[in-house]
Amino acid sequence: MKQKIVIKVTGKGPKSRSKALQIAVGLSGVESAGLGGEDKSQIEVVGDGVDAVQLTNLLRKKVGYAELASVEAVGEKKEEKKEEPAVQPVAWPGYVGGMPQTYIYPIHPHQDPSCSIM
Repeated sequence: MKQKIVIKVTGKGPKSRSKALQIAVGLSGVESAGLGGEDKSQIEVVGDGVDAVQLTNLLRKKVGYAELASVEAVGEKKEEKKEEPAVQPVAWPGYVGGMPQTYIYPIHPHQDPSCSIM
């Protein structure tokens, strides 16, 4: 699943920002990385299977202060079309009745049909 990760990084200048971008691109699964925000203090990473917590911890160790701002799924229009339609409920017809079951017992020739006990 593709996801967009935004991490706020406070560095000491443009050198620390480029180092943070190199760290972000070095992780497996990262497709693109760039600077965002008004003062270019946020790193936006788009990738498939990227661990946001691992990336944030790496940036804290190598660059300085790093705060995980947001993680959101990036949807593509092609994938939305492939979604399965909602399951329709099945309406079963109610019990309408039917023929009652009747049992037919054969009459043996040695029995008298007028005698109900024997």
